[in-house]
Amino acid sequence: MSSRRPRIALAGVLAAAVLATGLAVPGLPATADNLRDERSRTEQNQQRTERALEELEEHLEDTSRELLQAQVELEAIQGRIPAAEAELAAAQDQLVQLQREAQLIAERLDVAEAEESTITGQIDTDSERAGLIRSAIGQMAREAYKGDMTASSLSAVLGAQDTDEFVEQSAMASTALRTQTQALRDLEQINGVNRNRQARLTAVREQIVELKAEADAKVVEAEEARAQAEARRIELDELLGQQEVRLAQIESQRADQLAQQARLESEQASIAADLQEIIRREEQQRQRELEAERKRQEEAERRRQEASRSSGGSSGGSSGGSSSSGGSSGGSSSSGSPLAFPSPMNPPVVTSHYGYRIHPVYGYRRLHAGTDFRAYCGTPIISAGDGTVEWAYYRGGFGNQVMVNHGRHNGSSLMSSYSHLSRFAVRAGDRVRTGQVIGYSGTTGTSTACHLHFEVYIDGQTRNPMNYLP
Repeated sequence: MSSRRPRIALAGVLAAAVLATGLAVPGLPATADNLRDERSRTEQNQQRTERALEELEEHLEDTSRELLQAQVELEAIQGRIPAAEAELAAAQDQLVQLQREAQLIAERLDVAEAEESTITGQIDTDSERAGLIRSAIGQMAREAYKGDMTASSLSAVLGAQDTDEFVEQSAMASTALRTQTQALRDLEQINGVNRNRQARLTAVREQIVELKAEADAKVVEAEEARAQAEARRIELDELLGQQEVRLAQIESQRADQLAQQARLESEQASIAADLQEIIRREEQQRQRELEAERKRQEEAERRRQEASRSSGGSSGGSSGGSSSSGGSSGGSSSSGSPLAFPSPMNPPVVTSHYGYRIHPVYGYRRLHAGTDFRAYCGTPIISAGDGTVEWAYYRGGFGNQVMVNHGRHNGSSLMSSYSHLSRFAVRAGDRVRTGQVIGYSGTTGTSTACHLHFEVYIDGQTRNPMNYLP
């Protein structure tokens, strides 16, 4: 009959309360207009929550306001958790994305810095080599400055003593010339390559500056995203903590609620037993009256026959017409219904109908054995029909209750009860008429707000009161 965890099934009326306690929009400037709008929204949310609670109280007259408040808040919290989880996931995804982008930038920066180091090394190496070449060329220039290098070479060749020496001297002169020419070419090539490298180095260094700036920006973004994710995580943890508190609060009242329901059912059974006893006594009385009527008619018939014999058998009409049996029938409304509305409010407002329902918090099935009418505190409550007051006293969860016996209707016992009254206007044994004030609306017994709980009994069993009203 009960479940381990509270059933979260307050669809409809709870939806308004959930919306009323939704997430506030952060980050808005604190302007006068925004503050007024925020105050207006807060007041509207409070009003919607209060209306939702009032409607819940009307539907769940035997449930405490604290429990309903906890349930409404739990629904609101649980309605916010998915959004908080989504925001946390989005913030974490953004953080991961920014960290990934920062890593890519760092890798590009490493590549650029490595390229800078390589180019710088190549430039340094070739610059050193170019220096050596320039030194060699300078040396050759100095030697040429000291004398005619071509003439010296020619004299060396012409001054050769033999062919071998001539060839050797000629080769040396040619080699020296080629060396000088190659040195000049190498120097030019090195200078050209280094100029290109220097241009590339400049571009790489500019890229490094840009990458470092981009990396710094990503670090800032990542830190902001990390802070945002942490804030969302804290918010979610707070919501989950609030959820656990509300669940614990609801769970802590489970035993009391179930015990209260058991007391109500026990009191209902006690009322049913009392009514059956009343019906039993009435039936015994009815049978005694029927037996007395039968004997009266038999005696009347015996006397008639004796009179007939004594008068010489003269015939006469039958005597002793039968009288109706049973208790008086209840007063009826102009529409032919056996009862009239028990509330003077025009038109009457039904806040909770007769029938079985599932408790929205704890999940047990129960019978709401009457119809609840809106009746503000102190509102006069009137009898739904003519009859006799069987009792007017406190009956547990039903609070102050008046039970009116309307006699028989269509061969069955008809009674009506009026519960949660603040005070009585009649007492047991009083005869009442339709529309007569019998008490005043209240919230005694198991009730959260002033109202009238009205029940109709046919042969001691509750029936839907609306079937017996206009």
